[in-house]
Amino acid sequence: MSDLAEVETDRVDGAPHPRETEALIGQARAEETFLTAFNTGRLHHGWMLTGPRGIGKATLAWRIARFLLATPDDDGGMFAPPKPESLDIDPEVPVARRIRALAEPRLALVRRAYDEEKKRIPTEITVKEIRKLKSFFQLSSADGGRRVAIIDCADEMNSNAANALLKLLEEPPAGAIILLVAHQPARLLPTIRSRVRELRLGRLEPLDIAEALAAAGADPAEVAENAGALAALSGGSVGEALRLVNLGGLDAYADLVRLASTLPKLDRPAALKLAESVAGKGRETQYDLMLGLMDLLLSRLARAGVAGPPQPEAAPRESALLARLSPDHASALKWAALHQSMGARVRHGRAVNLDPAALVMDMFLELSASA
Repeated sequence: MSDLAEVETDRVDGAPHPRETEALIGQARAEETFLTAFNTGRLHHGWMLTGPRGIGKATLAWRIARFLLATPDDDGGMFAPPKPESLDIDPEVPVARRIRALAEPRLALVRRAYDEEKKRIPTEITVKEIRKLKSFFQLSSADGGRRVAIIDCADEMNSNAANALLKLLEEPPAGAIILLVAHQPARLLPTIRSRVRELRLGRLEPLDIAEALAAAGADPAEVAENAGALAALSGGSVGEALRLVNLGGLDAYADLVRLASTLPKLDRPAALKLAESVAGKGRETQYDLMLGLMDLLLSRLARAGVAGPPQPEAAPRESALLARLSPDHASALKWAALHQSMGARVRHGRAVNLDPAALVMDMFLELSASA
């Protein structure tokens, strides 16, 4: 339906695109659920793939698309093929090759389209992109058989786009399967959610994270050594774990834990150095990383006061730090309140373009005052 764009808004930096990823790790239950529906003739026209960002929802959507477009219909005859036992499809069959090249006429992809004229990526999926689906289903119906549309991600649709999709789901074209990748399904219209079947994917365990990162091209030895910490900081998300690996997130969090270990008397020179390390032109990704890691530290502090320091450790001596700063329920409430107020402060600081070093240093001082 679309040529490869200059910028693919559904690609994670440093990783293969989900359509180029053959194996899906750690989501056997979700795959089995879909396969059972297919084999029992209960294939719904709309599927919503949900779960935290970066756990394989888009990869599963592309696996399902390949499977549906490469697997012949069972006509019930005596020479019907055996029921498939997995979603695996030979990557060298013509359909799989066409899908990798975005050249399969029975497949449509809807995503935030790169605006060539304005040279920017829009923040929403517009109604124009959803309306293309109606034309796609009409034009492709002459070929017969199944047709598949992937919307990645569906919770980025604006209201007009969502209403246009609802009309499609209310009167689905014959042979059409619509796959919605949704990181935050609650943002979708309730009427959309009621017309699709949810396929929920779970968070990955450390061994699954390590295997998936190695498959994505990360150093297997480094990943294996830090699998527990990566799983802890990423929340079981391969995409987030890969981002941490590429940006040196484990070292950055270790620096943050070392700084927090000086509390309640904050090591101000060390704090200033850390704050200034994320400021300046070209340091935007490091700035985002630091804000995210601060958010994680506060979250883990709040959790420690209720259930003890979370395991595994995400940095050396983290458990001792969390146990000291958050030993009881009262401490947990204090850190949870700071987590919330600091999140609001970060949103305000970014909205008014506050100097990154100033905002991060302010966060460190607030952390010190609460210790």
